Amino acid sequence: MVFPVRLNVRAKILLLFLCLSVISLLVTGFVAVSTITGIGNLAGESSVTLGREAVNDSSAALMQSAEQNLLRLASDQASVTNVVFSDTEAELGILAANAAELQRDPPGIIPAPWYVNEKSRPVPPSASPVIFIAGTTVSPETEEYTALAGMAHLLNTVRESDPDLASIYIASSSGVMWRYPATGKTPAEYDPRTRDWYLNAVAARGRPVWSEPYVDAAGNGLVVTCSRAVTGRYGTWVIGTDVTIESINTNILDIMLNGTGYPVLLDSRGNVISRPGLSANGTQWNETYMQDDVFSSANPALVGVAANMTAGKKGIERVTFGNDLYYVAYAPVPSLNWSFGVSMPVKEILAPVAKTETAIVLETNRTSARIAEQTGQVLTVFAALFCLLLAIVVFLSWRLARVITRPVDALKAGAVAIGSGDLGYRVDLKTGDEFEDLAVSFNTMAKELMTSIDNLRRTTAEKERYTKELEIAKEIQDTFLPESAPAIPGIGIAAATIPAMEIGGDFYDFIPAGNGRWGIVMADVSGKGISAALFMALSRTLLHVSGGAVPDPSAAIRQANRWIYEDGRSSMFVTVFFGILDSGAMRFSYVNAGHNPPMLVRDDRVEELCRSRGIALGVVPDVSIATTTLDLRHGDILVLYTDGVTEAFNEKDEAFGEERLREFLRENRAKPARALLDTLVAEIRSFTGTAPQSDDITLVVVKVK
Repeated sequence: MVFPVRLNVRAKILLLFLCLSVISLLVTGFVAVSTITGIGNLAGESSVTLGREAVNDSSAALMQSAEQNLLRLASDQASVTNVVFSDTEAELGILAANAAELQRDPPGIIPAPWYVNEKSRPVPPSASPVIFIAGTTVSPETEEYTALAGMAHLLNTVRESDPDLASIYIASSSGVMWRYPATGKTPAEYDPRTRDWYLNAVAARGRPVWSEPYVDAAGNGLVVTCSRAVTGRYGTWVIGTDVTIESINTNILDIMLNGTGYPVLLDSRGNVISRPGLSANGTQWNETYMQDDVFSSANPALVGVAANMTAGKKGIERVTFGNDLYYVAYAPVPSLNWSFGVSMPVKEILAPVAKTETAIVLETNRTSARIAEQTGQVLTVFAALFCLLLAIVVFLSWRLARVITRPVDALKAGAVAIGSGDLGYRVDLKTGDEFEDLAVSFNTMAKELMTSIDNLRRTTAEKERYTKELEIAKEIQDTFLPESAPAIPGIGIAAATIPAMEIGGDFYDFIPAGNGRWGIVMADVSGKGISAALFMALSRTLLHVSGGAVPDPSAAIRQANRWIYEDGRSSMFVTVFFGILDSGAMRFSYVNAGHNPPMLVRDDRVEELCRSRGIALGVVPDVSIATTTLDLRHGDILVLYTDGVTEAFNEKDEAFGEERLREFLRENRAKPARALLDTLVAEIRSFTGTAPQSDDITLVVVKVK
């Protein structure tokens, strides 16, 4: 702000505080009044909106919950149905096994109560009536009759143990039928051998088979039958168990529904097996019962649901019946290739939402009235506070202007002194407030600034000296490595080393051994940094001397180890692979002192040289490692490397690894030595990406031309 009249700091501070405070209060008052009014209106509108959203959310949540519950109910009910019918098939399996045994080994006497010709006299409750079909040659004196009688006790037992079964029976191809319980009257013209449950079982050849619903001749009403055929010395016996549709509705389909929903059981062709109210509709036992076919419905949505059910799918869909919308959930009954479905009206699910909506609307209106009342009270209180604060601000601005100016002048003088380079200047304030703390901080800053400047000078000098020493050490270390690979007739050689730090502990060397022979060294010193570099220089020198003086790799390594062990002053050691390449004889003799075995690429195979490793040099005073000789062939490639190659890690902490190295060498074996080495380094760089290099990488590639 520019003042037209020259004023001192105190007057400026007073004027600024007054202006800012008054403007702030006026703006704040206007904004607050507008905001409070707006908040009141918004709160009322929000209350109505929230009520509407609450109803919508409740409806959506209820619908979603109903869908999940109905689908879960359908799945659970399908599982229960599957278990019940599977149990029936299992019981039928037990009866079939016993019947097969009786076919093989019939009993000598009739083992259970039996009853012949149920029309002649009352049937004992514990007995099973025997029906002789017209024209049968079986009589109580025949052996097959005695064998069939052996099933009576088991029929009774299975029927009594499973209340879901209306009746259980066995019929033979010779014209005899034994059934339990002894209730109802079987028509004289009834022949089980002509019934679908009998014929389907015979065709199924020993597998259990379920019939479509039909009217039972014994008076049990509408039933489905599970039957199974047993063939033996007496021909074919068929065992059947009846389950009434009423029992399915009452004891199976409705066991979890508790009267809610509308359950339906469909077979694989879309015919209704069971549903509430399903009955024979006056159909006689010897008449064909016409099943409901869902696919014949004029409702396309219902037909679509039926298609999914017969396909064995599980799901929930919305279907319109008349003017009402229903949920239909369905799940398969795997053992029968049937499907269970249950429907429920959507309006029944949403009935609680209507009550909730009425309650929310009533409460919303009450809330809007309370919000309007509270808004008026807040505006009155705020107007009073505004006037009070305005008076307080005027007074405090005048007092604050007087208090601020005195310590500000002292701090200004201190800032000028420090700015002019007088770091020994100190500000003396005893105001007992933040200005005194600021003065103390100011004095501390001046003292620490003086100390920091001194430390910075020393640190900069030390860093420059250390950097210079590292540069000199790196230059010295570089002089220890060969400037270039030797030119050997018939042999291509390439080498490279990439240190992980400014200086590293890996090295390689080419040692002339006379008569066209060259010693090749690949080594890795334990540790990193300057200490590793110094130990590397010592080891390289001693290996160079011993390798050039002794023609045998084993003897050269033994001599080098002795010198390294005697001259070493630390616990450091070096792993070495040393070999002598005889270009005239095309032979490579080598030893391995604890180093990574090199890779040999021959034709399309990649294998390691000398997987057994000797001990590293410098660990013990004497080592003995046998020399291994390899005859070289045209196209052979030797790849010597340090563990920095296989242990190069990417951003996911995955290592490059030996297997990836083998695959690379196999794919790039046709390249010359230098091209192969450069491509391998590029491959490692691409693999590691932005991950930092964790270890020195050193490579020597030797290829026989």
